[in-house]
Amino acid sequence: MILQSLYQLAQREDLVGNPDFEPKQIAWLARISPEGKLIDIEGTHYIPPEEARKKKPKPVAKNYIVPRQPQKVGQKAKPGHLIDNALYVFGIDLQRKRFSSEQSAERAKWFREEVETWANETKDEALIAMLNFLNDVNEGNQKIDLPDECKSNDLFAFVYDPDIDQLVTDRQAVQQYWRRLRQTGEEKKGDFLCLVSGEKCQPCLFPKIKVPGGNPSGVGFVSYNKPAFWSYGWDYNSNGPISRVASEACSTALSRLFHPAYPDPHQPGQTLPRQNLRLSSDTAVLFWSADARGEEFCSVFSGLLESNPEQVKELYRSVWKGISPDLEDPTAFYALTISGTQGRAVVRDWLESTVARTAQNLASHFGDLEIVRNTPKPKKSDLPPQIPLTLLLESLAPRGDRDQVPTPLIGSMVKAALHGSRYPLSVLERALERTRAEIGRADWADQNRRDARAALIKAVLNRQRRLDPKTAKYKEVKRDMDPKNESSGYSLGLLMAVLERLQQTAQGDLNATVVDRYFSSASATPKIAFVRLMKNARHHARKVKDDPERRGMVYRIERMMDELAERFDPRTNGFPAYLDLEQQGLFVLGYHQMRKWLWMKKEERSQWEKDNPDAPQAFIWSKDRSADPNN
Repeated sequence: MILQSLYQLAQREDLVGNPDFEPKQIAWLARISPEGKLIDIEGTHYIPPEEARKKKPKPVAKNYIVPRQPQKVGQKAKPGHLIDNALYVFGIDLQRKRFSSEQSAERAKWFREEVETWANETKDEALIAMLNFLNDVNEGNQKIDLPDECKSNDLFAFVYDPDIDQLVTDRQAVQQYWRRLRQTGEEKKGDFLCLVSGEKCQPCLFPKIKVPGGNPSGVGFVSYNKPAFWSYGWDYNSNGPISRVASEACSTALSRLFHPAYPDPHQPGQTLPRQNLRLSSDTAVLFWSADARGEEFCSVFSGLLESNPEQVKELYRSVWKGISPDLEDPTAFYALTISGTQGRAVVRDWLESTVARTAQNLASHFGDLEIVRNTPKPKKSDLPPQIPLTLLLESLAPRGDRDQVPTPLIGSMVKAALHGSRYPLSVLERALERTRAEIGRADWADQNRRDARAALIKAVLNRQRRLDPKTAKYKEVKRDMDPKNESSGYSLGLLMAVLERLQQTAQGDLNATVVDRYFSSASATPKIAFVRLMKNARHHARKVKDDPERRGMVYRIERMMDELAERFDPRTNGFPAYLDLEQQGLFVLGYHQMRKWLWMKKEERSQWEKDNPDAPQAFIWSKDRSADPNN
């Protein structure tokens, strides 16, 4: 079904309307005179709009429509059709002696022979000039000085100077010869049925595609290159017969989806909308719809995953209030999570759904992640309305490096967001691990990742409880602090934040707080940690009870300490000896939400008390001031 969906996309967007040609990024243009002399080597790089907004924009090479190129397989790969890298065109190895001088010269010879064949068949003057130039280079009559920025995989194409800005491959005689050559090599109808188009065919080799993390020359998406992959007596591609036309259409569709700015086949100089989201150095999500009706949703899909404020707001309005009919579209929607390895592409997840169902699942994903934020707002902007998927991944990695998150875990998180399924418990384990490791860090980025981890823990626990209520022995966690949630882990997390606030009130800012010293043990084996913490807390409280500026706060904190400690009856062994994985997650959430609550502004607290009139008396500060003569 994946290949059939890609085939339909290629047809709908007319990606293979001219099947003998394909777009390629040509980094350098070698301009030659009619006499075969090199005039100049010009770069085609430019700054795309999405890169222009970055601090260090990355130039990219311009796309040109060229003859469909052969696959490069093995050490003796065939040369390209009139375009290739410096190794094949000039015999210059830019990979620092990966190839010997003899091997480099041999590859340049293969390219010259290819050009000679085309020149002899077409008698085209530009090809003859190009051949003369290559022969001169081989004989040492012309010296080549490549630009310093030239890379080993950069492609070179040729421009015949009288044509001004037209590639040699654009000349009419060259294109006519290439079409004839393709027709001559057209496969004969075989006895196999193409699994994509349903027509009779001879199975062919699926073109390689460039995938993040894969071999720079491309990896196989469909491949039966070893006997271990064969079955029922079929060998190689007979195991999954696909025609040449269908395989080229599917590979072109994949290239279009991976490309950040794929050229529009109908509007020269324009590009098709981007339809991918890069999750790490080796994993990306590709998405598309079955027909043009779903293009509007595709245009905002990556923005939704990245929590673009306006797009998330529109998603909530449409799904929960039924305002926008566009997101109720029954059009088929597809999402492919794919990773690259050195040998082949790995499909991490495949979503085949509708626009409406995917929008509902994303809205549920955002709802599960909704939590109060402790991160202060940036100076010139607001925090996004929800936690972006990329930030969720960064929160699970040391120093926010997404590449250190296991690729299967990335695929599982995308699957949970798009399918509406439960998040794997391995996400909870990793979030707890990173929380303990980074609890004392106070940089803005650290705080932002801490918020993301709390949101992710909440999503894991709430969705698990919703989908499997019989095994979840805890109350659903709300967005804000819930004083009526008496789960052991959650109550202990509240108490941890209260103890931290008491220490800060009594002693001011310290290099190492109770959280820095005891958070890890308190969240896993609370009985050992909290007995000592409670004794120290009473000591801190006695120190400041005679201070008129601080004793009012201490009075309130002590009331909350008593309220929370009473939830652990000494007759039932007091604080629990240990917390299981779910309760450890609740501990983090209780601590996170209580920290926000304890530092509320007066207006925020008044509103909270109005919204929670049935909260325990210890949490209603304004209504009980008469109990303290200092207030």
